[in-house]
Amino acid sequence: FQVKSENSKTIWNTEEVPEGSEYDDTWDPREQPEYEILFKQRVGTEDVFFGMSRKDHSTACCEDIVVKIKLPETKSSDITLDIQDKVLDLRTPKKKLLLHLPYSVDSKNGKARFFSEEETLEVTLRVLREFDFINF
Repeated sequence: FQVKSENSKTIWNTEEVPEGSEYDDTWDPREQPEYEILFKQRVGTEDVFFGMSRKDHSTACCEDIVVKIKLPETKSSDITLDIQDKVLDLRTPKKKLLLHLPYSVDSKNGKARFFSEEETLEVTLRVLREFDFINF
């Protein structure tokens, strides 16, 4: 089995490079903050009480991704946040987080809120999915 390549001097294929790798800076000494990824469903009474939709408790039925990032000793003005289709890039003077998201998201219409008393940034992003038998 032999694979033909367009350019024999190429050592990798562009499809092999993950999206967002241009932001990855392995020499950056800032530490990665603690974070967690949560999935959020939008449900109504027809879902909860009557079971009229096909929604279940799996992530396949979730409409939003919520990323909670702990940023101790940080002010909201110190936070730089960049969202791409599958990448979240957060920078502060002391912390750096490059997170490859599990699903493609609507990078133009997300919401971010900083809770200064908990020192936590909460980013909510709408998941972009193909319509299927669950998500219609």
